[in-house]
Amino acid sequence: MSRVSPRIETVRHAARSLGVLDWIRITVLVLGVMFVATGALPTDTARSSVGRIAPLLLFLFSVIILAELTKEAGVFDAIAQRLARAGRGNYGALFLLCVAFASATTIFLNLDTTAVLLTPVMLALAARARIATLPLAMTTVWLANTASLLLPVSNLTNLLAADRIALETRAFAARMWAPQLAVLAVTMALLWAFYWRRRMRGADSYDPPEPAPIRDRVLFSATGFASLIFIGAILAGVHTGIQLGIAATVPAVIAVAAFAVRDRGALRLALIPWQLMVFVTGLFLVVPTLERFGLDDAMRALVGEDDGLGGAFRAAFSGAGLSNVLNNLPAYVAGESAVPVSNKDQLLSLLIGTNVGPVITPWGSLATLLWFEWCRRWDVRVPMRKFVLTGTVLAVAGCAATVPVLLVAG
Repeated sequence: MSRVSPRIETVRHAARSLGVLDWIRITVLVLGVMFVATGALPTDTARSSVGRIAPLLLFLFSVIILAELTKEAGVFDAIAQRLARAGRGNYGALFLLCVAFASATTIFLNLDTTAVLLTPVMLALAARARIATLPLAMTTVWLANTASLLLPVSNLTNLLAADRIALETRAFAARMWAPQLAVLAVTMALLWAFYWRRRMRGADSYDPPEPAPIRDRVLFSATGFASLIFIGAILAGVHTGIQLGIAATVPAVIAVAAFAVRDRGALRLALIPWQLMVFVTGLFLVVPTLERFGLDDAMRALVGEDDGLGGAFRAAFSGAGLSNVLNNLPAYVAGESAVPVSNKDQLLSLLIGTNVGPVITPWGSLATLLWFEWCRRWDVRVPMRKFVLTGTVLAVAGCAATVPVLLVAG
């Protein structure tokens, strides 16, 4: 009887541990590599596409490790518990506090961080305080998408757009603060109407949870300090590209060093966001290939070349629609190639569509996919019919309200 080598058994175990989303990400990368190998995507085009996102991948790699270790140190849990206690059992106050927390996380640490880290925090908070789970969960996923307009770091699509139209962080925020406020107002109104009203949440008040003890104050302080350094660098107007990657890498190194001293066991391979790296790299090989075989022409027909109100609406709703058919990242990349270089308002309108719009289908954005995975792990039932219908209302109302604000404020 032959014995299976330990190496083969390790590979089999790793394969069995992969979820459906992991296999989708791997498949996207494999397809991209096959397109390059078969000549469907020229090597020079592939090299240029991947080279464009290399600094962005460094940023994503660093910021997610920073956020994971910050969560491991209990910083996010402590903030969530303090928010619940600050609400004093009042759902209206809790709603405003949760909106502020989810929005700030998305704005400064990007939407995928909100989906990966804030979702389990909110779900655990709901269990400890005996709060209805769905309102907190929907607040997380909607704001992970709609609160991602303000800064380049809030969304990978923002980083690409800021690079395309040469807007540094402060200039980008100066263009997008008014649209961000507009879509936040729409999101809050619809969240309350669809999920937070008394009939939806099922209770008049909640019991604030008791504060949990901090496991290690050194780690808590070190990761909190590292996060403040990162946020400070963003607020100081860090540019896109490699500077932004370094701005995320330095705080991540501080957090890793603290754990290396205090809790080395927490520095495991699972911290590395390989799924995101694989998915993004694969998309930037697959999308240019699709553009060569018709996607580019289709987006030009949908988007048009008008940089006025009509063209802005066409770009926003085309981006939102394609995001929910494919995913917001390839939707933005395809739309960007269809927008004339001089049409900055139209490009930012496309950005609004690909950021605000992907709230209808589970695959609309990577953040939404990650959110669904957490809900599945926590056995949270998400009524799909309501998710799709309310997401459609948000996508349409959000884009309709935000695009005019962009043009007027610009």
